[in-house]
Amino acid sequence: MNNMLQLLSKIKIHPLFWLTIVIGLFTAHVKELVFLFLIVFIHEMGHAVAAHYFGWRIRKIELLPFGGVAVMEEHGNKPLREEVIVLLAGPVQHVWMMVLCYGLFQAKMMESGLYEFLMWNNITLLLFNLIPVWPLDGGKLMFCFLSTRYPFRLAHYYTLVFSFSICVIMLVIATFIIPYNLTMWVVLVFLFFSIWVEWRQRTFVFLRFLLDRYYGDREQVTKLKPIRVTGSEPLYQVFWKFQRGYKHPIAVQQKYGEHMLDENELLYAYFAQKKTASSIQELIS
Repeated sequence: MNNMLQLLSKIKIHPLFWLTIVIGLFTAHVKELVFLFLIVFIHEMGHAVAAHYFGWRIRKIELLPFGGVAVMEEHGNKPLREEVIVLLAGPVQHVWMMVLCYGLFQAKMMESGLYEFLMWNNITLLLFNLIPVWPLDGGKLMFCFLSTRYPFRLAHYYTLVFSFSICVIMLVIATFIIPYNLTMWVVLVFLFFSIWVEWRQRTFVFLRFLLDRYYGDREQVTKLKPIRVTGSEPLYQVFWKFQRGYKHPIAVQQKYGEHMLDENELLYAYFAQKKTASSIQELIS
C-alpha cells in the first residue's frame, strides 16, 4: 500500500493536460475527458509499476493529453532487458483495456458511443507512443536498440537525429494533409521542443551516464569489451567509446606491447582527481 502511495505521489499533470481539461469543461466533454485521463494514467502507471519492480528510482510521472512521460533517476546503465520491459509496460496496458472494452460492449454493458471513443483513443495512444521519436516510448526503444550496436554517446546522438527527421516528415504531412488539426500541431510543438531540450542537454546526459557508471552498481555489468587506444588520446575521447551493458578494459598500445587499465581508473582520474584534460599516457605516468 505504501509503495502504491509513493508511486501516486510522483504523478504530475503537464500544463497541456490542464489546457485539455479547461477545453473539456467549456465544450461539455467531461465524461470523455475523465476516460482519457484514466487511459493515460493506466499507461504511465504501467511504466511506473514495472520500474518499481526492478528497483528503479522514479523522479516523476507526468501526464499529457496524448500520453505521458515517466522520468527515472537512472542514466543508461540498467540492463537493456529491464529497460525494454519498463518501456513496453506502458503500451501493453492498452491491449487489455481494448479487450475489456470489447467484452463489455459484446455483453451489452457499454454503449456504442463510449465503446468507439475508448477503442479509438486506446489504439491512437498505443500507435502514437510507439512512433520512434524521442521522448515517446518508441523513441526510447530505438535508443535501446542503437545502444546494443553503438557506444552510448553515439547511440544518443543517432536517436535525436532520427527523431528530428521523423518529426520533420510529420510536419510536412500535417502541413499538406491536415493543416487545420490543432491537436497535431500541439503534439509536433511538444515533440520538437522535447528533442531540442534533449539535444542541448546531450553532454550533461553523457556525463550522468559516466557518473552513474562510476558510482553505481557495477555488479550489473557482466560482459567485457576491451577498448584499444593510444597513449596520446584524451580521457574524454576514450569515454566516447563506452557502451552500456559492457565493462571496458582499456588496452593502451605502446612500443613494447599493451598496457592494461581498468575503466574505473579512468573514471576516478576524471571525476575524483579532476584530470579532465589529461591523456592516457599522463595517467599511466
